[in-house]
Amino acid sequence: MLSLVAVGSQGLNVGVSSVTTPRAAPKMEAAATVTPLPASVKAGVVTGEALWDLLEHAKANKYAIPAVNVVSSCSISACLEAAKEYKGPMIVQFSRGGGQFIAGKAANNDGDAACIAGCVAGALHTRAVAELYGVPVILHTDHCMRSWLPWFDGLLDANEKYFETNGEPLFSSHMLDLSEEPIEENIATCVDYLTRMSKVNLLLEMELGVTGGEEDGVDNSDVDSSKLYTQPEEVYEVYKALSKVEGGRFTIAAAFGNVHGVYAPGNVELTPEILHNCQKYIKEQESLDIDKPCSFVFHGGSGSSREDIRYAIEAGTIKMNIDTDTQWSFWDGIREYEAKFRPFLQGQIGNPEGETKPNKKYYDPRMPLRSGEQSMAKRLCEAAEDLNCINVL
Repeated sequence: MLSLVAVGSQGLNVGVSSVTTPRAAPKMEAAATVTPLPASVKAGVVTGEALWDLLEHAKANKYAIPAVNVVSSCSISACLEAAKEYKGPMIVQFSRGGGQFIAGKAANNDGDAACIAGCVAGALHTRAVAELYGVPVILHTDHCMRSWLPWFDGLLDANEKYFETNGEPLFSSHMLDLSEEPIEENIATCVDYLTRMSKVNLLLEMELGVTGGEEDGVDNSDVDSSKLYTQPEEVYEVYKALSKVEGGRFTIAAAFGNVHGVYAPGNVELTPEILHNCQKYIKEQESLDIDKPCSFVFHGGSGSSREDIRYAIEAGTIKMNIDTDTQWSFWDGIREYEAKFRPFLQGQIGNPEGETKPNKKYYDPRMPLRSGEQSMAKRLCEAAEDLNCINVL
């Protein structure tokens, strides 16, 4: 079992009827009218042209796909369970630290070996089960700064090896986060990597501007607030440079006040209008017929208002990262389980039903972990409603 952290639960279902409390399925909003999915998009992991077709479908139908940092098979299962419930695609996302956790914290990590191996193992696990859930799944990796490029390079090596045998990459896409560097260096490095990635049909997500706060080893808590707001001219420079890469596909994580984590109301000022201005500026500069030439990514989505989320989607946002809220919800499910069955979890023998009664069916690790999965899946169904990602398949 690859282990994770994720969402709040009301009950369990691991085949122990005496411990199970039935859980009502989340109520989904009425389905929006959407165009049919492109024929290229099938259940299971999507890559290459099918991936791009899916992202274009999201943009055209004004929904965004939730992206969740997973750290175990449990979190992967919660993501897929939620997507099956809300009937939409899902992005299963691995961070460098999450990869190391999947490999095991005691594993040798020289040259990021464990970080790479854990991400590869998680991707292979997801590929093995994703089709069973009947939804399209995108395999992605999160922030990679310059000092972490050995991890990124190792993942590309794994993709190229997988491509030789299977005709597609292992992952669907990867993210480079060089946003703290001068824009010229950021763009030049992204061009170099996209040139390599395009040869095996990998999509690149790049970051422009800085997402504040702290998440999974990336700490921008003290960053200059001016860097939290990207300018249209900067996005245009990225668009021009990456569009020239033959066969290259890319998305842009442009900062509009985003902050990792959850904060009290009023402490974070999102300005999705920036994304609208960027689309308009590029359209004018390039004399384009389309209104939304860029595909944007929303980082720091936990705790954001539905109004801000949907306004960002209207500007061409096709992906939103949700990490902090899913971590809490997974823990909350475990917490609820422990609180409910505490008298049965104090020893192997002896509980309120009798001094010699066994407790194995209560402390079986699958029980609290399943509660975490259910709780996380429930939270992701709520996120899918915010993202208009309900009944879009």
